[in-house]
Amino acid sequence: MRFGLNTFLFISPFTTQSTGWFKRFKKWGFESVEIPVEDPAHIDPVRVKAELDREGLVCGSLCAVTAAGRDLRGTPREQKIGMDYFRALLDQMVALDCPSLIGPVYSVVGRAEAVPPAEYRQQWKTVVRNLKTLARYAEDRGKQICLEPLNRFETDFINTCEQALQMIADVGSPALKLLLDTFHMNIEEKDPAAAIRKAGRRLGHFHACGCDRGTPGSDHIDWPAIAQALKDINYQGDIVIESFTPDVKVIARAASIWRQIEPSQEEIALKGLKLLRKLFGAARMTTGKARPGRK
Repeated sequence: MRFGLNTFLFISPFTTQSTGWFKRFKKWGFESVEIPVEDPAHIDPVRVKAELDREGLVCGSLCAVTAAGRDLRGTPREQKIGMDYFRALLDQMVALDCPSLIGPVYSVVGRAEAVPPAEYRQQWKTVVRNLKTLARYAEDRGKQICLEPLNRFETDFINTCEQALQMIADVGSPALKLLLDTFHMNIEEKDPAAAIRKAGRRLGHFHACGCDRGTPGSDHIDWPAIAQALKDINYQGDIVIESFTPDVKVIARAASIWRQIEPSQEEIALKGLKLLRKLFGAARMTTGKARPGRK
């Protein structure tokens, strides 16, 4: 298990020139970095890997940014754009020695149409077909894809752990896992700890966020229950702080952050990491990397 930080807290877009942040992340005590790649052309993965190595960090995950028509349930053109984008990220993960592609890989964020049941079922079949192809591509590269349920305001497609597990079952690939996020679970799950236990060995990645997208621990989430559930399933993947502030304007607008939730970005990182260390303590086992799909 490693503690990581999503770079959206500090910068958007992340480019090769953004690697100057790594020294600070390492100084604060993080072990892994989660990099949202808004455009594959923004980074040179070989140079980014060299800078990570220089600071003693790893890229634990690439975060898919499902925007600009990257929609696996969209038009044929949108599906192709999405598949090309995801394949490009998986190729970059090889150079980065990064195990996990994460995010709502099934649809563009913000699409919430409440379509009729028959149309939803057809969209589901389309996503299953596309993810089967993408999962095979990940398997061939020894990587995993961690599918993330989002809250109802960001998608009408997959909102809960149970829905995501059904998609994983229908795709049927060992390379397709689940990402759970405390911010989204706080809205959609009746019992977030029970959702974690239901995910079990299929949980491949985890986001620790305050219920208001702020600091983990400075909110009403039952963090001891979350930690106990992760321990109960022997979770050994990364735990990543993915919080946002108004400082990064593009992300603040996308995530509807209209006010100053916390005093600073640094406080979110430092206090959040302090909570994670307190919750897991000596029971935490550091592994070389998250468990990828079958090679």
